[in-house]
Amino acid sequence: MTSLVSMSAFFPLIFAGILIVVFKMSAKRAMPLVLLSAVLIALFVWHVPVSRVVASCIQGVILTVAIVWVIFGAILLLKTLKFSGGIHAIRTGFCSITPDRRVQVVIVAWLFGSFIEGASGFGTPAAVVAPLLVAIGFPALAALIAGLMIQSTPVSFGAVGLPIVLGVGGGVNQQAIAAELASKGSSWDVYFSEIVSTVAVTHAIIGLLMPTLMVLIVVRFFGEEKSWRPALPAIPFALFAAACFSVPYCLVGIFFGPEFPSILGAMIGLMIVVPAARKGFLMPKDSWDFAPPSSWPRHWLGTIEVKDQADVHKDGISVFKGWLPYVVLAALLVLSRVSADVKGMLQSVDISWDAILGHSDISASFQPLYVPGGILVFVALITIFMHRMDRKSAAMAFSESARVLVSAAFVLLFTVPMVRILINSGVNDAGFDSMPIAMAHVASSGLGDFYPLFAPTIGALGAFIAGSNTVSNLMLSEFQFNVAHGLGLSTVLMISLQAVGAAAGNMIAIHNVVAASATVGMLGNEGITLRKTALPTLYYLSATGLFGMLAIYVFGFNDSLMWPF
Repeated sequence: MTSLVSMSAFFPLIFAGILIVVFKMSAKRAMPLVLLSAVLIALFVWHVPVSRVVASCIQGVILTVAIVWVIFGAILLLKTLKFSGGIHAIRTGFCSITPDRRVQVVIVAWLFGSFIEGASGFGTPAAVVAPLLVAIGFPALAALIAGLMIQSTPVSFGAVGLPIVLGVGGGVNQQAIAAELASKGSSWDVYFSEIVSTVAVTHAIIGLLMPTLMVLIVVRFFGEEKSWRPALPAIPFALFAAACFSVPYCLVGIFFGPEFPSILGAMIGLMIVVPAARKGFLMPKDSWDFAPPSSWPRHWLGTIEVKDQADVHKDGISVFKGWLPYVVLAALLVLSRVSADVKGMLQSVDISWDAILGHSDISASFQPLYVPGGILVFVALITIFMHRMDRKSAAMAFSESARVLVSAAFVLLFTVPMVRILINSGVNDAGFDSMPIAMAHVASSGLGDFYPLFAPTIGALGAFIAGSNTVSNLMLSEFQFNVAHGLGLSTVLMISLQAVGAAAGNMIAIHNVVAASATVGMLGNEGITLRKTALPTLYYLSATGLFGMLAIYVFGFNDSLMWPF
């Protein structure tokens, strides 16, 4: 494969970036053109059979249905709470802790969002947290960016560890590794445990600054002063909250495995941070708020309003009762992932198409009860009864939620099939690797001893393409393993850098941005969102790459100290 051919694999992504970020074109207009470019490159450069391209598009459409289902569930729950008076109670509850927006974004986005990520994954935190922040008074764009920033530290252990268990575990040749380890007196379980521990430690260190970055971005870009200075008094609290999450997160990862670091880290963090905030521990002396909404620029605003409905909501809903649907949601998400009986029951309803158009490696399934959308809709339905809503209010919640989906579904119907074409391009008449693997080869060529600095970026590239840490790990873990092996570097560390980088890449993955944008009515402003989320993504990838370099060349992290290859 020539370098020019390999570079052509980047074209759909570069084209999307140019249209959305440079020319500020909405994703609704840009993504059909990007899909067309992917189809043309697949057919005429990679020589992917036409039926395989069509099968990939069908697969993408089925996956889109699952994503849209999650969006609908998140919006429906929020709208139900809007019309029941639950949002009014939640807002009152946060004001009782503090009206300070710097503290609110740390508690709601970072801690509560990390819990939702640990329990369900699938981009659910942004879909849940972003509209909740809007509901308590954040500009839609600020809420969206904060929601997307959650797609970092907790993601590797999101969905009860799926990106590591399935992504890394299924992304490398376990049999070959296990055989080699056995010959050296070790085992796959020990090797895998080292990967989990390294991912946990890396995220815990790099993620310590994420709540601080959240506060800085909210204050600098959405404050009246347009200055970093008002963020400074809140930094001690942000660092405290980060540590309250990261320390238990790291310890759980090291001692108990990949299923519960994000869940338990967030739970313990909330149990420590919320009472501490009520007591005023490390809290800023002066409260900080946004300027009056009437002065907000138009591009800060979404088309979804979540405000008190004094004419329809019932009086007397307590703060506990307002939060109860989210408590039920979190409990059901965890139960659906850890209970084999409940999981089996929910997965029994499965709309699937195996071997689409005869391609045995292209299939898709939609499990409406198991994916978070089904659980979100269920919680919204029981909220109607918990909050004793009348029929008119419930109907208004459903009506408003349905209207939001049209634009999001349209964009995703072009975005997800484009992703699947790239991923499925490995079977072709030209004898080329798949486009993501070709991109990874281009990105890694000639780096030599500096490769660990860029390994996280390769993982992020996979997540940017697929919108999934799990899929990035499935695509690229073996590639990272082989590069490390060839360079004589630690395979444990390189796979870990892949997993951490892939987690960070979720902050800028196009269809994650589109899906989250839909929940706050920000469709059409994806370029603005990407320019803002690129900042924390750049931090995460740079810091992780530097961590990898230091681990190998300063602290001597290598396979003579770990498990040899």
